[in-house]
Amino acid sequence: MSEKDANPSAKDALVGGTLFGRWEKLRGREGTVVGITAILVAVFPYLFARAPVVSGFLQGYQSLATLILIWGIFAIGFDLLLGYTGLLSFGHAAFWGGAAYAAGIVAKNVSGDPIVMVVSGTLFAVLLAWVLGFLSLRRGGIYFSILTLAFAQMFYYMAASPLAFLTNGENGLTGVEVGSFLGVIHLEADVPSIGGMLLGTWLYAFVGVFFVGAVAVAYRILNSPYGMVFRAIRENEQRAEFVGLNVWRYKLMAFIISGGFAGVAGSLFTIHGAYVPLQSLFWTESGDIVVMTVLGGAGSMFGPVLGVGLYLYIENIVSTIQALTIPFTGIVLVRDFGFYWHLLLGVVFVAVVWVVPDGLWGILNRLRELAVDLGSKAAKRLRARSENGGGGQ
Repeated sequence: MSEKDANPSAKDALVGGTLFGRWEKLRGREGTVVGITAILVAVFPYLFARAPVVSGFLQGYQSLATLILIWGIFAIGFDLLLGYTGLLSFGHAAFWGGAAYAAGIVAKNVSGDPIVMVVSGTLFAVLLAWVLGFLSLRRGGIYFSILTLAFAQMFYYMAASPLAFLTNGENGLTGVEVGSFLGVIHLEADVPSIGGMLLGTWLYAFVGVFFVGAVAVAYRILNSPYGMVFRAIRENEQRAEFVGLNVWRYKLMAFIISGGFAGVAGSLFTIHGAYVPLQSLFWTESGDIVVMTVLGGAGSMFGPVLGVGLYLYIENIVSTIQALTIPFTGIVLVRDFGFYWHLLLGVVFVAVVWVVPDGLWGILNRLRELAVDLGSKAAKRLRARSENGGGGQ
């Protein structure tokens, strides 16, 4: 514990008595994190796709809300490797796409039950992560990153030709039939009553449960001794070795856990689309998850999810804008504006990383600190007035 932590200032003591101070004490608890996540997941599709004013402004839709959660699971797992352990992988498309294919093949040949698909895809990704991690982690730094990229591309080309009898080659895996959940609930059906207004479809509810579970698991890992070791490796790998830790084993475990998260997300991706494109194994998928994670804020629990939301919003909503106009005037600034969405995303990424290296989550943290500081100053002024008033009496 640092000297600053051991000797809190008067300001910290004052903040502790305010509403902000009480929130600071509660927000780090596991129950609080998971509970707020569940609430946000529940209201997100309504605000994004159906709320009278907000959804009209955002132009969101139900399927995209589901897709954001799926990629969010992928990003949370990837951040465990990049943001908390300090390992940059360019090969996570192998786990994402491999799990998607595994889930699709199982659905076509064994069972289309959604749980069976998720379990089979996740197991495949975990086993693949163990093998690739065992081989790739023998090298560090850029060599590790290049090895993961090479392995992922190898799987891409294998799926394109030698394994086309299983993957359907360049056409992608088609004809995937997703069965009913527990043999009763059709995932594409709407949730009844008020649940339908909030959640929309059973598919979103199904994915939402996995998203909340992913947050809970990641939070538990990061606040366990394993999480402490991951951070120690990120900060100084040699020092971690000097204190007797088996760094290679912990790095392998981080790689496997991250691959498991990617496997869950890849399986849900197949359930969501009932189709597996060959592109899911291509290196650009690995690049996308790196950009999403860094854009949102590597090394934070929810930052990568924000990065996912912004990335997919620009890709799926902004890209459809025909012309950029000045509001309420009809004056066209840029025609075919959506065509330049890659350029816009690049500008946003560079601006965020340049100005706020810790990403979108860093911006929110700065705003939170500003709110706490303003709240503490307001409380201090109120207390001073109260004391002056009492002294005058």
